[in-house]
Order: sequence, then C-alpha cells, then structure tokens
Amino acid sequence: MKKGYLFGVDLGTSATKAALYRVDGTLVAEATSDVPLYYPRPGVVEQENNDFYASAAQTVHTCLASSGVAATEVAAIAFDSQMAGLGSIDDAFNPATRFDSWLDTRCQPYIKQFDQLAGEKITRLTGCPPTVDHGPKMVWWKEEAPESYQRVAKFVMPAGYVAGRLAGLKADQAFIDHTFIHFSSLADAQAVAWSPELVNLLGIDPGKLPRIVLPWEVIGEVSERAAADFGLAPGTPVAAGAGDTAVGALGAGIVHPGMLLDTAGTAAVLAGCTDRFTADVEHRALLTMHSVLPDLWLPLAYIAGGGLVQRWFRDTFFNVFRGQPQPLEADLYDAMAAIAAPISPGADGLFFSPHLGGRICPADPAMRGSWAGFTWSHTQAHFLRAAIESVAFEYAYYLKILRQLIPGMPLIEARVIGGGAHNALWNQIKANVLGVPYRHLERSDFATWGCALIAGRAAGLFDDLAAAADASIERSGERIPLDPDLVAAYQPLVERYIAWQQIQSKTFQVLSEPWS
Repeated sequence: MKKGYLFGVDLGTSATKAALYRVDGTLVAEATSDVPLYYPRPGVVEQENNDFYASAAQTVHTCLASSGVAATEVAAIAFDSQMAGLGSIDDAFNPATRFDSWLDTRCQPYIKQFDQLAGEKITRLTGCPPTVDHGPKMVWWKEEAPESYQRVAKFVMPAGYVAGRLAGLKADQAFIDHTFIHFSSLADAQAVAWSPELVNLLGIDPGKLPRIVLPWEVIGEVSERAAADFGLAPGTPVAAGAGDTAVGALGAGIVHPGMLLDTAGTAAVLAGCTDRFTADVEHRALLTMHSVLPDLWLPLAYIAGGGLVQRWFRDTFFNVFRGQPQPLEADLYDAMAAIAAPISPGADGLFFSPHLGGRICPADPAMRGSWAGFTWSHTQAHFLRAAIESVAFEYAYYLKILRQLIPGMPLIEARVIGGGAHNALWNQIKANVLGVPYRHLERSDFATWGCALIAGRAAGLFDDLAAAADASIERSGERIPLDPDLVAAYQPLVERYIAWQQIQSKTFQVLSEPWS
C-alpha cells in the first residue's frame, strides 16, 4: 500500500498539537491536548515529561480515528518542541527529573556565572549569549540537586524524549538535533558539535550530553509497545524532529537567504534567514540558531508579550464602545485599526516602549513600558498608533543589527504568521518601517507542517526540503506592497526610536534601584 500521509506533532508549552497531512500539504486531521504546568514555589515552573508523551499519543490517536486513514498509510512522524527548557532521562529512558521549563528562572545565578566565566566565548561559539537555557539549568541541577543530577543519564528535549520513547531507544541512543544547540551554552554551532572547551570550563559531565543529529535522521521505528499508545503501525519511521521556531520557519517557507519571518504571536518574533553564521557579540540582541536546513541560519530576536500590546491597549484604554453592547473581539480590533489608520507616521511625535515585562533582546530586565512626547493635542488614536508602531520600530532595530553583521544582505520578503498576522494595518506599518514587502500566509499551522516536511524527508518522499517547503507556500497569502513615501518617512523615526530606547534603558536602571 502506498504511504501517502505524514504526521507532525508540536509539543508546545501548554498544549500539544498533532496534524495529519497528505504529502502535498493538505491538512487531513488535527487534534490538540492541554499539557499542565506546575508551580511548586516562586520562580520554579516544571512539567512532567510523561505528559508530553501522553498528550502526543492522545492527539495522534485522535487524528487517525477521525480521519479514517489506516495507520499503515502513515509514511513517518516527526516532533518539534519548546526549545530552552531542559528534560532528562535515566538509564532506562525514564524521566530522571521533571522538565525544567524555559519559564523557570531558578538558574539565574548560574547565568551570571556563565557570563562572568565565558560570556563572550559562549556567544561567539553558540550564537546565543548566556540566558535561561540548557547550560545554566544543568549546573543548577548539579549544584542544587546533586542526587537528581546523578540519576541523569542524558539531558534531552521534549521532542527527543517523546520520539525516543516512541522508538523504544536506550539511554545511550538519546539525541538532540542541531536546531536546539544555540540554547545549550555548550556547543560549537558551526562545527555542529559539543565544545570540549565550554563543557570543561562550565563543569558539565560530557557523558550526560546527547548525540547531535540532523532533524530528518531516522532515529528509530515505532515500537510494538508504543504502537498501541499512538495507534500507529509498528515499524513506522520516527524522525529526530527539531525546535518549534525552526520548524515554524520551514513550514512558512523561510528557506532562502534574505527572507524574514514575523511571528505575530504572544511573543513578537522577527527572524532572518542567512547562509552565514553571525554572532551578535556587541549588542547581544540577536540569537543565531540553525535552520532545519544545515547550510542556513536564523538570527532572531523577540519582544516578550509584544503580540499582546494591542490586546492590552484594548482592555485598558479603548473605550469607544462604552455604554454599548460589547462587540466581537475581531470587530474591536477592526475599530481600533480604523481610528489609528488616519494618524500620520510617528503619531505626531509620540513614542511607546512595548517592553511591559522587561526587554529580552538585549536582556534588560529593568526596562518597562513607557510613553514619550505626548502633548495636549494627542488623542486616544495617537496613543494607539504609537503602540502599534512600537513593535515595528523594535523589529527595525533588530534588522539594523543584522545588516551590520551581514553588510549588503538582500531582503526579499517578510512572511507573517500567528494571530496578529490578520491585522492588515499592523502588517502595512511593519512593511513600511522595515522597508520589506510583507506577505500574510494562509496556512493555519506552520509548526506541524514543518514537522511533517521533516517526516517526509526522513521517509524519502522529499529529496529537497527547501523545494518542498517552497511548493507548499507558492502563491499563498496576500502580498503587501511598500509605499515609498511612507518608507522614507519612517526611516528617521526608527533612528529616533533607537536613540530613545538607549536613554530609556539608563532611566529604568535608575528607577529600579532600591529606595535608600
């Protein structure tokens, strides 16, 4: 029987989503299952590794049952997962510790230690400065929970844990793919290998590190035992998979140098695509990660909660409908766009800082949201326009750094995905601020499709992943052209915004100092 179906499974922070696709990218079935987070004490956020496995099994089983597709028609399966958290297994491939979430900040003292010991070297080798990620978390377990650390045979990602359990791997077969290793503080990203220098310097047992593989490597086949859990046929190939940001970029067709990906979700993420490794040692704003494709890189930065700015404004200040029945949420955003659209670029000198929870790229926890430049003449519409523009200005700052790192870098197109991608005014503003044509892609989910593409490559159905991704996106979505006059108008405003943010950083450092 011809195997013409592919599974992609996205192991997110709070939910797991599985999707079954035909080889041409047609969605056949999808299912979602919540995954709990645990908060045992302040600063600690954990999850159960087995919850990832159980939710993946449930959603895959549901997809097969609802689609009517026979398990024997599935050519392969691949998983992606959240990237900066840390899981572990013991010698029997059972969880050795709870999953230490990327939201968990207990490793903060070790981030400072890493920075003091080798901050610049870590940034140069991995492409990412020390942050809340694998290396500091490993040292936390070693120093603060030594008995648990001793039980660890290998540290793994959720995607590696679920795939390994599905394939019945042994601990010494545990793996991590190359899209995660920028978050390790321990890797030589260009060599796609663990760095003995960093591993020794930071005091990590190298035997606890998994082997590094390509995303489409077949790490095993569905075991007889796991087949019953998932409803899959024993012997179905299991691909290594990749990190969620990397598979989202692949699913969106970000496979050529000069393309940009705007993920307009809860976090507002701007990622570039280059054929050159770049380490942002000077600004520490960009994190450079491997694309799924080994010869491409995805330098990116993000605003924590950037995608929530308009929702926050709506809930806090937008009172157009006071005294009237509350309209639908989509209608509210349309109404907000309608009042902000006539306001001129720059909101007549009003600027907004979108860092309501602190700046992430570069790391500046003291930074907060703020307004500057408002006068008696500024209206609610001006404040809203400034809030909408702020994310675009922050993106322009990231892009300016990328252009400094790669002089002459061509910019082809920015593709926007996520909930905010439906906001036409926001897309138009971002296009003109960045000076890059935008395209709103229409596919409902890019992570699971990116995983399915990897599964197809593992099964031998695609020889060229870039071509397969291109074919699935071709002629998809609305293209948003540039307005040359608005592009010109925004250029000096971007420079003012960047200069203002530098001043803001110093201001908030003063404001955050304890009272004497």
